[in-house]
Amino acid sequence: MKKFFTTLFTLVLFMGLNAQEKLTYQKPSSEILELVDAPMAPSVWITDDGQHMLLLYRDTYKTIAELSESELRLAGLRINPKTNIGSRTNYYNNVLVKQIGSGKNADDKDGIQVAGLPENPRLANFSWSPDQTKMAFTNTTADGVEVMVLDLETAKTTTLTKASVNANMRDVINWFKDGNNLLVKMLPENRKPLIDVSETVPAGPTISANDGKKAQNRTYQDLLKNPNDEFNFEQLARSELYKVGLDGTISKWMDTDMFTSISFSPDGNYVMVESLNKPFSYLVPYYRFPTTTTIYDKSGQMVKTVLEVPLIEDLPKGFMATRTGMRSLSWRSDKPASLVYAMALDGGDPENEVPYRDEIFQLDAPFDGQGKSLIKTKNRFQYIQWGNDEMAIAHDYWWNDRNTKTYVFNPSNANKAPQIISDRNYQDVYSDPGNFITKRNKYGSWVLALDNKNDAYLIGEGYTKEGQFPFVEKMNLKTQAKTRLYTSHLEGKLERLIEYDPAKDQLLVRVESPSEYPNYYYKSIIKRKGPMQLTHFENPYKSIQNVHKEVITYKRDDGLELTGTLYLPVGYDMEQKEKMPMILWAYPREFKDKNSASQNTQNPNEFTYPYWGSPIYWVTKGYVVLDDASFPIIGEGDEQPNDTFRSQLVANAKAAIDAVDALGYIDRERVAVGGHSYGAFMVANLLSHSDLFAAGIARSGAYNRTLTPFGFQSEERNYWEAPEVYYTMSPFMHADKMKTPLLLIHGEADNNSGTYPMQSERYFNALKGLGATVRLVMLPKESHGYRAKESILHLLWEQDQWLEKYVKQKEETMSDNTSGSH
Repeated sequence: MKKFFTTLFTLVLFMGLNAQEKLTYQKPSSEILELVDAPMAPSVWITDDGQHMLLLYRDTYKTIAELSESELRLAGLRINPKTNIGSRTNYYNNVLVKQIGSGKNADDKDGIQVAGLPENPRLANFSWSPDQTKMAFTNTTADGVEVMVLDLETAKTTTLTKASVNANMRDVINWFKDGNNLLVKMLPENRKPLIDVSETVPAGPTISANDGKKAQNRTYQDLLKNPNDEFNFEQLARSELYKVGLDGTISKWMDTDMFTSISFSPDGNYVMVESLNKPFSYLVPYYRFPTTTTIYDKSGQMVKTVLEVPLIEDLPKGFMATRTGMRSLSWRSDKPASLVYAMALDGGDPENEVPYRDEIFQLDAPFDGQGKSLIKTKNRFQYIQWGNDEMAIAHDYWWNDRNTKTYVFNPSNANKAPQIISDRNYQDVYSDPGNFITKRNKYGSWVLALDNKNDAYLIGEGYTKEGQFPFVEKMNLKTQAKTRLYTSHLEGKLERLIEYDPAKDQLLVRVESPSEYPNYYYKSIIKRKGPMQLTHFENPYKSIQNVHKEVITYKRDDGLELTGTLYLPVGYDMEQKEKMPMILWAYPREFKDKNSASQNTQNPNEFTYPYWGSPIYWVTKGYVVLDDASFPIIGEGDEQPNDTFRSQLVANAKAAIDAVDALGYIDRERVAVGGHSYGAFMVANLLSHSDLFAAGIARSGAYNRTLTPFGFQSEERNYWEAPEVYYTMSPFMHADKMKTPLLLIHGEADNNSGTYPMQSERYFNALKGLGATVRLVMLPKESHGYRAKESILHLLWEQDQWLEKYVKQKEETMSDNTSGSH
């Protein structure tokens, strides 16, 4: 009886809230709160020699106080101007060291507590020393950022700098090859005070203009808006480079500039430095501002300016468009100091039909003259994995037909035609050959792990129609013959293959099951030794460790095979098959062929992890949950997926509900649908154009596609090319069709392209004006994903109340109405 009155009071309270009533942060019920409060296991970093393991701990969530610290949103960055680091940075707050291979502390399950950390540390920007005996990182204090270094052998840390590091533009720490010195970005001595925009009096209007060029850019957020923003961004981007020794010596290495990326050549004798230039832009983020790339020697003397890129506000239309000229500069990892870069052969315009899209060049030190051609790629160049003088592997891709090609080529002989060793649809996971295994070479750079016969090795996810079976293969790059060395067949568990060292025959794996937290092991696959357990993390989610979990397969009306991960409520009796309410959670994905769209990438043996945005919490509240339900949107040949978006969306939803209903677990009159971002867009469309659901939850979505007129998600066409698609797909345009209760949630500081908070605000106003049942919750300080614990708890409370009122209690309401009619 007491429980009934508590529930009734909660519902009355919830029903009585009007749209503008002040409400403090709420907490969900104890069943959900217990899962949210569970401690988070550490991140695991292991040295290449397998001798040391770092365990990095952090809190699962930030606090609303942390999100409320000073923040400037400039040119696509979010910066704390007081501490000079990204305002949304994830921090670790503790580090432990475990010595694995030496026998010292080998049986210590927890590791050694690192000494010398400050009180309440906020650690980020971790960087291994070249020999991996040390780890450098930053610590954010109340007033700024300092650099610290950890000696793995002694498990002691040392603070190397004052709290005057500039971490605003990332790439903060780079090691000199000697392993005794760091190159660090520091605040310039002549930085000018920032302008307080809230107190400035404008000197005139802000004016943007165009000279007739097409500049079809996505709807970026956090852009510069006026001259004051430009001034503040420049001050925050400027830094000086200092050489910082482990012995405490500090010397200026380079004067002030707006440095972005910094990278040493493999032999450590040269440094490639990219810096930003003016003019800035109000249309695009900082990474499309003008840049200069210069090579210096390790003493800081300029060697050569190799690239100057102008402001990139206008590009040809299409996802595969790129700028002309040198791009994608990097060091060739198997050579001491050779630059590699790509150049477009199609003018950067995907509409131009050419036999090859890109050409890759190499330019050796001292970087004079023209680079020599290495290879041409049929699609847009992606990256190269270097092996040796005779062997390298190039990768390309083309979004429009989802094609990717892999080439093996001789970098010393451009006349020798490359061999295409893989030519596939990258969405076709069943045909994925795996990823080539790499190792560190004498320079400490990653190269292909080739054996003495120049055979390479691959690790694959191993998705098949029969299930997931991760594997290790050896491949003869000349004949393309493959030898399967290992296939994982753990019963009732998932074994993820992390990395393999062919020389040592040492495979690092992570093993998990629905009830067993992922833990790391070493094993030998040739000698058949092991496994040796490296970590001993316990399952912190005991209350849901025994829930029934399975991957179900079902068909859409057109015969397309779909899947979803089904969870039954805690304590559910599968023999009695009581009809329970259900939550369906999904995210639409576009495909160019039905074969790829029907493939299963879900594994019932994955650990059940209720992260902040998960619907799994509700198995503790009597709900069936169908998570990650397949929602493919397919457009084969010349047809675009979005041409039939709505009808395919509804067909996917109906198939999912029909499948679980046929199993006898649910009351199909009490089904809710939920989604985040594009999933929220899905929810609004489903509620507007079907009668399948009792309620919906839409988080951080976009609902009016005319506000993203130059494309969205996987739609390349602009509004003026396909106005009917933009109109048909926009829930805002069909707000009058909304007859189902909808909970809208959005972060007030959403930074995702296209999902402005205004999207939810305007959609709510339209629905309210048309008499729909709708509730809008704006979470202060939150971005596209939510971070503060207070926000997460309130989010879960809102969702729980909404589901309780409009889904779970629907049966009681219907029963009451039925009884009254008699």
